[in-house]
Amino acid sequence: MTDIEAQVRRAYAGRAAEYTRLLGDIADMDERDRDCISRWALRIDGPVIDAGCGPGHWTDFLSQRGVDICGIDLVPEFIEIARSRFPAVPFRTSSFHTLALQDESLSGVLAWYSLIHLQPTELPAALAEFRRVLRPDGHFLVGFFEGPAAEPFQHAVTDAFYWSVPQMRVLLENAGFKVLDTEMRRDEGGRRPHAAMTATAH
Repeated sequence: MTDIEAQVRRAYAGRAAEYTRLLGDIADMDERDRDCISRWALRIDGPVIDAGCGPGHWTDFLSQRGVDICGIDLVPEFIEIARSRFPAVPFRTSSFHTLALQDESLSGVLAWYSLIHLQPTELPAALAEFRRVLRPDGHFLVGFFEGPAAEPFQHAVTDAFYWSVPQMRVLLENAGFKVLDTEMRRDEGGRRPHAAMTATAH
């Protein structure tokens, strides 16, 4: 585990219950996000991981739609909560840097706002690990805060980073992905600018 991962784990460990109460219900998620993730899942035929699953709501959301999915998270407290809430869905603790999965063993990786705390120097390695475990033409979906590339900001839990769409595209391509679609929105008075990108492994 890197020093940054240890920092993130400690930060979320003490607030896992609060996070779950505030952001752990799929009904409170933006309908456009639910639609985006549902459409992405329709392309997938095979095993998937929800990387950075938190309290497990997106993992369960996809499991209920017939996706063969496992939720992974760095924070043991989140995994404990997720297992309690969704006992029929598998969850385990894992770093993004060492997924303990065979090469080309997955059909999909969801990373929905789970890469935002990685230092800019760490993100390429995490993307390379996702590419390693994806089959050729396997599907990747990443959600992130859109802004000046690698600019830090004070997140409610711990430090996080913006990524611009052009820079995220470069990072994905350098890791062995082909970008298919990009979605962006800026809601008045809402959360920070949103972006999502779908890509395939090649």
